Amino acid sequence: MSRTTLRIVIVLAAISIAGITFTQIYWVRKAFDLRENQFYRDVNTSLNNVAQKIFEINKSATPTSNIITQVSTNYFIVLVNGPIDASVLEFLLVTEFDKHKITDFEYGIYNCVDKCMVGGNYISPQKTNLMPVTIGTSFPETPKLNNDGYYFAVQFPLLEANILSQMGIWGFSSAVMLIVIFFFVYTLFVILKQRRLSEVQKDFINNMTHEFKTPISTIAISTEVLKNPSIVHTPERLLNYATIIQNENQRLKQQVERVLQMAQLDNEDLGLKKEECDIHELIREVVKNNSLAIESKQGNVLLKLEAPSSFLSLDKLHFTNVIYNLLDNALKYNQGQPKITITTQDLNGYLRFSVSDNGIGITREQQKKVFHKFYRVPTGNVHDVKGFGLGLHYVKLIAEKHGGRISLESVPGKGSIFTLYFPKLPRP
Repeated sequence: MSRTTLRIVIVLAAISIAGITFTQIYWVRKAFDLRENQFYRDVNTSLNNVAQKIFEINKSATPTSNIITQVSTNYFIVLVNGPIDASVLEFLLVTEFDKHKITDFEYGIYNCVDKCMVGGNYISPQKTNLMPVTIGTSFPETPKLNNDGYYFAVQFPLLEANILSQMGIWGFSSAVMLIVIFFFVYTLFVILKQRRLSEVQKDFINNMTHEFKTPISTIAISTEVLKNPSIVHTPERLLNYATIIQNENQRLKQQVERVLQMAQLDNEDLGLKKEECDIHELIREVVKNNSLAIESKQGNVLLKLEAPSSFLSLDKLHFTNVIYNLLDNALKYNQGQPKITITTQDLNGYLRFSVSDNGIGITREQQKKVFHKFYRVPTGNVHDVKGFGLGLHYVKLIAEKHGGRISLESVPGKGSIFTLYFPKLPRP
């Protein structure tokens, strides 16, 4: 799938998800409004029936004006123009509300003599031992009516929850939609991840092809020269080409071993052979072995080995490779004369080992990726720096396998500092 096609798929997917979500929200809102209006109609019907029965009990005439007033979204008052028995009112309310499956309400009775709310209770199917409530603290401020008489008030504290609980299929469909969106987004994420992995593998194959092509070509040319019978008369030339073939063959061998080594690093058990080693001695040995490469670039390596105790428990071979990789990167990624500083220090039970250089540096965005397997800092189509993008990944893995960690500080154009922390050996 091409990059353009993938972008189109992502845009269409985002538009589809947004459209489905908007549509679902719109219809859920419409369903909620319809159910809310139905709830208000049911409440008005129930309260009107209760009021009519109270008029019959009190043997009073039914008012011609509207007896029900909705003070707020969940607060209703009903004029009855006569004293009300709390137990009778509660029975009538529960009976009428049960017909419409209305639960969780609170009622109170207004006494026009004392001009205050008296009696009342909170009715909920989740509560069995109901105790009278203090109406003055739970009800809103008592409204002032033009016709100052007896009335009772009903409040629904869980109005929205009750309406939502009655929406049934809409809640189920919303849950299904969320699950579908989740799996859709997850699938898209997997596709993007697989594409990134495919690009990384493609870059690795391109780099590997380039790395192998040069020594193979050199060996092929040297072989053609050696096939010339006259070369036996020039032993120096014969030895020179034989040495070239040997060096290029060794180079190919090292590249193959590095790839196989990285495959081994993916296993949990690397079979590390830890022993007590002097890190200062290993650093000096690696610098000495790379002296020719350093001199060829007119570079300079400054050693600041300041750690009082330089002994660590580590795998000598792997740790030597770590030092070599960091030093090799500092030499390769430098467009001028390399100035490299290797420092060791003690820090809170850890030995701090850092390699700083004055190279090309790494941008902040790329710093998050340089430790990924096969990742190389993009240089366009120029392949003047050799490698598979395995070195820093290898360094990070070996550091972690030794109980340590690695950090990076870099400024483009000014250089980089790679710092590793390793736990020190306990000393008596």
